[in-house]
Amino acid sequence: MAFEKLKQRLESNGFSVSVFATGEEAAAYLNRQIDGVTVGMGGSMTLAQLGLQKSIGAHNTLYCHGFTPGDPKEVQRMASSADVYLLSANAVAADTGEIINIDGTGNRVASSLYGHKKVYFVVGRNKVAPDFESALHRARNVAAPKNAQRIGVKTPCAVKGDKCYDCQSPQRICRGLVVLWEKPKAIETMEVILIDEELGY
Repeated sequence: MAFEKLKQRLESNGFSVSVFATGEEAAAYLNRQIDGVTVGMGGSMTLAQLGLQKSIGAHNTLYCHGFTPGDPKEVQRMASSADVYLLSANAVAADTGEIINIDGTGNRVASSLYGHKKVYFVVGRNKVAPDFESALHRARNVAAPKNAQRIGVKTPCAVKGDKCYDCQSPQRICRGLVVLWEKPKAIETMEVILIDEELGY
C-alpha cells in the first residue's frame, strides 16, 4: 500500500509519521525510540501481535492491563500518567487524516488526548479507509464487533460478528468515540507508525 498521501495528510495535521514495510521493522524502531521511561499501553491486538508488551517492558517500566501484574484499574491509572503511551487506531481516514477510536472504559481514548509527553499510534494497512465516513464505518462495524468477540461479551455484535447494533447491552463496549482531527496541544509529540501489513482488528 502506498502511504504517501496519508503521510502528508497526517503531517499537515500536526502528527509525526514513520512508515515501515513490516511489523518487525516497526517494533525495532519503537524499541530504539522508547528506552528507560515509563510506558502505558492500551488494549491492542496490533501491539500484542508485534510483541511490544514484552520487548518494550524489558527495558522500560510498563503499565499495560492484562499484561502488567496487579489490579487492572490501578495499572490503567498508572498507564494514564506514563511518559509515553502506545495504542493503535480503529481506523484512519486516508484523504483527511482523521484518527478514530471507540472505547468502552475510556482509558485508551483519554490517553490519546492528554497526559503524556509522547503518544504513538501503531497502525497496520487494514486500518486505513479511503475517507472519514468509511473510517467511521470500519471502527463501528468491523473493529468493534471483533473486539467484542475477542473479550467475550454478550452483545448482538459479538454474537453475530457482522455490524454494530447500537445496542443497550450492559456489556456494550462502544461507549465513547474520539476523532483526532489534529494533534492535541497538550501532547508534545504524537507519532503515527504506519505498517504495510495487516495487523489487529
